[in-house]
Amino acid sequence: MGLSVARKLIASHLAGGEARPGQEIGLRVDQTLTQDATGTMVMLEVEALGLDRVVTEVSVQYVDHNLLQTDERNMADHLFLRSACRRFGLWYSRPGNGVSHPTHMQRFGVPGKTLVGSDSHTCAAGSLGMLAIGVGGLDVALAMAGQPLYLRMPQVWGVRLTGALPAWVSAKDVILEMLRRFGVDGGVHRIVEYHGPGLAGLSAMDRHVIANMGAELGATTSVFPADGQVRAFLAAQGREADFAEIRPDPDATYDVSDDIDLSRLQPLIATPGSPGNVVPVAEVAGQEVHQVVVGSSANPGLRDFAIVAAILRGRQAHPQVSVDINPTSRQILADLTTVGATLDLIQAGTRIHQAGCLGCIGMGQAPAVGRNSLRTFPRNFPGRSGTEEDSVWLCSPETAAAAALTGRITDPRELPRLLGIDYPSLGLPATASVNTAMLEAPPPPDRARRVELVKAPSIGALPEFDALPDTLTVPVALKVGDDVSTDEIMPAGAQALPYRSNIAKLADFAFTRLDAGYPDRARHTGVHAIIGGRNYGQGSSREHAVIAPRHLGLRAVIAKSYARIHWQNLANFGVVALEFIDDADYDRVEPGDQLRVEHLPDVLRHGEPILVRNLTRNIVFTTRHHLSPRQIDVVIAGGQIPRARQQHGQPSTA
Repeated sequence: MGLSVARKLIASHLAGGEARPGQEIGLRVDQTLTQDATGTMVMLEVEALGLDRVVTEVSVQYVDHNLLQTDERNMADHLFLRSACRRFGLWYSRPGNGVSHPTHMQRFGVPGKTLVGSDSHTCAAGSLGMLAIGVGGLDVALAMAGQPLYLRMPQVWGVRLTGALPAWVSAKDVILEMLRRFGVDGGVHRIVEYHGPGLAGLSAMDRHVIANMGAELGATTSVFPADGQVRAFLAAQGREADFAEIRPDPDATYDVSDDIDLSRLQPLIATPGSPGNVVPVAEVAGQEVHQVVVGSSANPGLRDFAIVAAILRGRQAHPQVSVDINPTSRQILADLTTVGATLDLIQAGTRIHQAGCLGCIGMGQAPAVGRNSLRTFPRNFPGRSGTEEDSVWLCSPETAAAAALTGRITDPRELPRLLGIDYPSLGLPATASVNTAMLEAPPPPDRARRVELVKAPSIGALPEFDALPDTLTVPVALKVGDDVSTDEIMPAGAQALPYRSNIAKLADFAFTRLDAGYPDRARHTGVHAIIGGRNYGQGSSREHAVIAPRHLGLRAVIAKSYARIHWQNLANFGVVALEFIDDADYDRVEPGDQLRVEHLPDVLRHGEPILVRNLTRNIVFTTRHHLSPRQIDVVIAGGQIPRARQQHGQPSTA
């Protein structure tokens, strides 16, 4: 029986366990990626682990999320990150150099390698034939120290692509079609592997678009073969020597299989509130639009910007529409300028911003309340834009450009009839404008050891957490519904993000999008539990969504099901993640109820159904957990760092 690309990558990096779906495995990690919104905590964790120097082949710290220097904290974080890179042996990508995912693909991505990153969209590098997985920051810190990445072996989901994309339809519509069919949890505990003859027409950057938003399916990652398209991409970057062909065996099999005929796709759009609310653009055409934003790691390629410039060429954006262009790297901006697209965008009335995530993470470009904003972004969770009552839609560059011209949601296939615009034929350069001036290599070890970490007063300390008690008696401080995202648990945006290295202050924002009273109530209550619905913790990998509530006293979450990364983060910081065996028991628990679990360490180890007593209502319900024996030890110790100290005979400072 032949192997798929995913199984080849896993087999070549397996460091422990058996690669059977549902079993915990350990994977050897070649590369790591961190960004500034999560990286400050990672560097504090690296310091707490006592690491002298990273042992991975390549580790890179990007500064791409918080680029708005409205006070001194932003630059203080950047100075700290640069000093940590120099001290611990990481590459440093300076502010404005580019969004982590496309920049890593351009400069460091190598077919056949493993990559873990403290950003959920790290999976974008699967476009190069890498096994690239988004995880919490502590898992990245441990990988830097040479530890395997532990995860539950996913199913491999083969999606066979046939046909070719028609005019006005692009790669974004492929992943939107996946979300339309399967929803935001359709990929949980799965690796999506794309294969088939349809791949021939998808460039490496087209594949990046699809792999990036595999995170919105809840998938562990997405992978593509390393073929001629990948070779051409690396050659354009001056790195053809890094190419290695990786294809599925002719008789490769998959745990789950699906098919997509690319020729039958149409322009799609995700309606406000969730990337899973996907409908054809034609169904919602005619609604007024007041903002269009092009950019983000979900549509980061030269082609994605150039197609918008070509559609807008010689025309003015509609007067009611603010059209914002967020270049994803300095290289992309240079290439756009070389081909004349930058001038086309300027003359069309767009606003061109610095290279970075910006509006995608709620750092600027917040839309007006209730006014439709069309974005080539990966996520549109409520309030993520920076406007609490926002109306954000996710679409392709073609659909975004059509709305920019008409002032309404418009099927781009209508542009020839409405405005006489034929689908542009792009002439893009075969060689990229490679510029590595804003990438700083780490100094050699002897010099690195003399580097002092630059810590301003705004740089906090990593909190200390205690071990799990034998009996846990906790009130329910909060009950939430299905598909709660980490944006709702711990908002990013211009108000909260500047405090990302100060957990005590950041905790003031925990769950405030769902319940403004949670932080004060949790501080008053102390140790407590939270009740969740299905797919609890979807979205961003930010471990702050665990650390801040844990700082406020969170010790247990009981939910119907969990998103993968958040579930791992809960274990990493000593929070017990239990699941209702009977979903109906969710309705038998309310905020304020007192819950008790006796002999919790023992019952976790025995793996039996765990009885939870609702003392307030005098009822008992059963739960389960999916923790491995290794994770159970971590949770009982109070988290990964206390566990590491135990293993090395160091006293806890809690």
